[in-house]
Amino acid sequence: MKMPLEDVTVLDLSHALAGPHCSTMLADFGARVIKLETPGAGDIARAWGSPLPGGENSYFVSLHRNKQGISIDLKTAEGKELFFKLVEKADVVLENFRPGALEKLGLGYERARERNPGIIYCSVSGFGQDGPYRERAALDLILQAESGMISVTGEEGGHGVRCGVSIADLTAGMYAGFGIVMALRVKDKTGEGQRIDVSMLEGQMSLLNIMISGYLADKELPRPMGTAYKALLPYQTFRTQTRDLALAVGSEKLWKIFCPVIGRPDLTDDPRFRTNLQRAQNRAVLIDILQQVFLTRTFEAWEAVLLEAGVPVGAINDIAQLVEHPQVKARGTLVEMEHPRAGPVKVVGVPVRLSRTPGAIRSPSPRLGEHTEATLRAVLGLPEAEIARLVRERIVQQAPAE
Repeated sequence: MKMPLEDVTVLDLSHALAGPHCSTMLADFGARVIKLETPGAGDIARAWGSPLPGGENSYFVSLHRNKQGISIDLKTAEGKELFFKLVEKADVVLENFRPGALEKLGLGYERARERNPGIIYCSVSGFGQDGPYRERAALDLILQAESGMISVTGEEGGHGVRCGVSIADLTAGMYAGFGIVMALRVKDKTGEGQRIDVSMLEGQMSLLNIMISGYLADKELPRPMGTAYKALLPYQTFRTQTRDLALAVGSEKLWKIFCPVIGRPDLTDDPRFRTNLQRAQNRAVLIDILQQVFLTRTFEAWEAVLLEAGVPVGAINDIAQLVEHPQVKARGTLVEMEHPRAGPVKVVGVPVRLSRTPGAIRSPSPRLGEHTEATLRAVLGLPEAEIARLVRERIVQQAPAE
């Protein structure tokens, strides 16, 4: 059986993280992703991350699997014409330039639609394609700050901190992938393409939806709470004699089970703690009581009794512990791929598992311009002599043979 997106061609002009995360999701499920980079340096992310053998880096190699890499100078007239010829053959154009940048080059949505009325043109940006902030440069940190995400992340009473991963980029990439799949569904029914506008700001706001709605209801400003959660209690980490423990008592039923398990059945019907609302009103007192209880035993002892009782509990793993995690190993979550320069490289596999049409890692990240010649020949039907002229005149770049 074919992979879900096997008949979809994506012309990917995106760079850094948000756009590439989207195109990787599509490529993992069979889309033909043609990653178009500028001759010379290429994607700025080629210089990011930990070094690997052969001059590669972990950031780019892990992010750009399953893609074909071409390099075209889009500032030249011939380069622009090659772009539009590829648009004619594509289903999707994906870009995350600053709004208006591609329009100034004559490569915007309206021009693309003239050449291919069915094109789906997805633009990912910091603040969206309109509004007073549209032209602001926006990397992940800026959007975590502007969206309010930093204001609610960190230890209680301290300054807000950046989330440990580039969550604004990654969220925008996922929403872009979701939007593209929906637009492809419409195209299947009507034959019509459309413009997709994905804002990193709005992506972060969607994650903060519960907090925003709460603030609009009670005007109480959310602040950092460490690992705690305003809506539920107890729902946070606690220290034990050996390592920290994550605890999630998510219902009144669990609360009644939890209290006897930790040796404090008296807390169950204590008028200060009987309901979640009462526990929240007396948060400081309850958390102090529970912390003292958890310090009486090791993590391993607490994990055993809580798991047996069905109370959600977890360890605070670091990355080294995660990659050796028994669940990760059992499900084969880390996948090894062979890179022609870097050698064997382990990456996180496809996170969405379909029973009949699963995604897969089929090829490593491309070198800059690695598939320029093959793509121009296979997709556009250009003869070898014409491709050689384009390379010679630096309209396109072809990676040298290994």
